[in-house]
Amino acid sequence: MPSLVRAYAPSKVNLALSVGAPDASGMHPIASWMVTTRFVDELTVKRLPLGTPSRYAIEWHDDAHRKTDIDWKISKDLAVRAHRALEERLGRALPVQLRMQKRIPVGGGLGGGSSNAGAMLRALDALFDLRLRPEFLEHLAQPLGSDVPFLVQGGSAIVEGLGERLARATEHRTHLVLVFPDVQCPTGQVYKAFDVLTPEASLDAARVRAIAERGATADSPFNDLADAACHVAPRLAEIRADLEALARQPVHVSGSGSTLFLVCDSAVHADVLADTIGERLGVPAVSTLTSPPPVEEVDGEPRVVEPMYGDDD
Repeated sequence: MPSLVRAYAPSKVNLALSVGAPDASGMHPIASWMVTTRFVDELTVKRLPLGTPSRYAIEWHDDAHRKTDIDWKISKDLAVRAHRALEERLGRALPVQLRMQKRIPVGGGLGGGSSNAGAMLRALDALFDLRLRPEFLEHLAQPLGSDVPFLVQGGSAIVEGLGERLARATEHRTHLVLVFPDVQCPTGQVYKAFDVLTPEASLDAARVRAIAERGATADSPFNDLADAACHVAPRLAEIRADLEALARQPVHVSGSGSTLFLVCDSAVHADVLADTIGERLGVPAVSTLTSPPPVEEVDGEPRVVEPMYGDDD
């Protein structure tokens, strides 16, 4: 078996997001075109001898743009919860040492914690030669959060329901600029504001699928939560307006915020725009590209981790 895996946890962007009214349990069904990007967290996972307690370290990467306190209990971290969920499901210990280096801002609408969980599951699958099917890991991931099943594999997908229904979508090569305002948009507050602002909300999955089929252009993304996020955090609306004036194109909200993004027509366009935003507005921004599922490094060798078999439930 391998002794060490480096797994990459990609950020996700909602290039289209439709939100329905809450169901009887208070949960909001969604239809979203989600994609992953090359802006990633990094997980280094080392296999430990059986009988050794697992240990975990979480820190910011040196080049992270928006560092905040890592002040949550280690037992609450989604990567740690994913590890323990897989151990429980398999009925065996999978002792590891984890070093997580984060770039993706916490609470930014980019699915950082969820992607860490997906990367941990892929790393464990490779590290212990489990050869579990993606469907098995996606099902295991459902209780961890609505974004986690998608982020087990990433790529491009239409995500519906409460995140449990996935349909792979066309992979479009899309250049993006991600912008990281120093603004908080708590997800619960954003959804409460959405209910007030949109009392008769209805899903428009057809619109989501149409955009995914054509591919994203500068003005095609939409997000039903955007107005609610700006209502919860008025400063986000101000920064969005400043960005639109500077870039002369629409600026979009990812997930429930606070990350903003722009669709660009080339790598040069994205690079120049990200630098200009940082220089003129003083808001951190990075250029990136949508990407296929991650390539892991197993004992230092690049390899696509392809699960092969396992239970569906």
